[in-house]
Amino acid sequence: MYLKRYTVIINISVAVFILALYFYGGTALFILAYIALFLFASFRALQGSSNKRTRLFLVIAYAAVMALQIVFYTQVVSGYGSWLESPVRKLVAAAVLLMPMIISRYVAVSKYTELYLPTFQETVTISFSEAREFTSIVTQAVASIKKTGSSLTPGNFKKIIDDLPRHDSFRYVNSGSLTEDYFCAAEENLDDPNLYIVISNTGTPASEIISVFTQKQFNHASIAFDAALQTIISYNGGERVYPPGLNHELVDFYNRKPGASILVYRLPVTCEQKRAVLDKIAQINLEGSAYNLLGLLINQSYKPNIMYCSQFVYKVLEYAGASYFHADGIIKPTDLIEKDYFRKLIFVEELRLNEGDKICILQWTK
Repeated sequence: MYLKRYTVIINISVAVFILALYFYGGTALFILAYIALFLFASFRALQGSSNKRTRLFLVIAYAAVMALQIVFYTQVVSGYGSWLESPVRKLVAAAVLLMPMIISRYVAVSKYTELYLPTFQETVTISFSEAREFTSIVTQAVASIKKTGSSLTPGNFKKIIDDLPRHDSFRYVNSGSLTEDYFCAAEENLDDPNLYIVISNTGTPASEIISVFTQKQFNHASIAFDAALQTIISYNGGERVYPPGLNHELVDFYNRKPGASILVYRLPVTCEQKRAVLDKIAQINLEGSAYNLLGLLINQSYKPNIMYCSQFVYKVLEYAGASYFHADGIIKPTDLIEKDYFRKLIFVEELRLNEGDKICILQWTK
């Protein structure tokens, strides 16, 4: 457990360092970072248990990587004017900081793997299935690279960083954002024998970046009391209208990009369970809430009402005795669907928000 937490903390620190370097670092800082990582990686290699030849190979590889990193930054990034004119080149310069770690990982994995050179006949003989598999791998890799490039953009990173001052993972910043009208609308639907689970592909900067790591198309979860989704609610960033935390969601929140869509499922529940969910939401609304950014990485909450979207949906269902799977780690929005092993959810429909005949279904007022 402690080793796992240590690894998570190290990963978070590296990610934060790379982001800080990308936005605020100059030529001198980048070069110092490259040299520091070379020294650190070389020291680890020399102190390792590998044979002398492997350790020497690693040090030489790290030195070569450091030289290429420095040449790339000085000749390609800073050599073409200010970094504001070359955000993609600077993003690459920050990303290649990880190269020594990737090399180290590769050597560790392949240490006990027997390698051999194929014969000429083996080289020129490729079966149809192997060729098809190779083509599929290349196609998937290209698609993944394109998606990563369109998600990990400087614009998305900047929007997230600009929005950070509004968040707080240690105290409640949102209180009373749900109005009396919302609770009246929810009360009117307590006789509906279902809760509605909504999994969305929103296109927000945070959702786009999260999708790179989860490899999932849908990265936001919400819950509603009615089939028309007029009472849909979740933890989110507040849309710069309300503070981050528990908020009533509007159609504009989902309709951010071409192809944005939501999946709607219904969960049969009793009236008492539905009442318990609403009571819990009212309690959170009264006590206060905040969006749990840190929880996306370490699955910890400093206070009970500091949560992220899918964590909130799971917790209110668990509170009402309506949860249909056990979660003991970070809860991804798609877990709410994929871990429905006993098929408690009933699929309703997919709503594509850029199709005119569908978007009207989601038009609700504040």
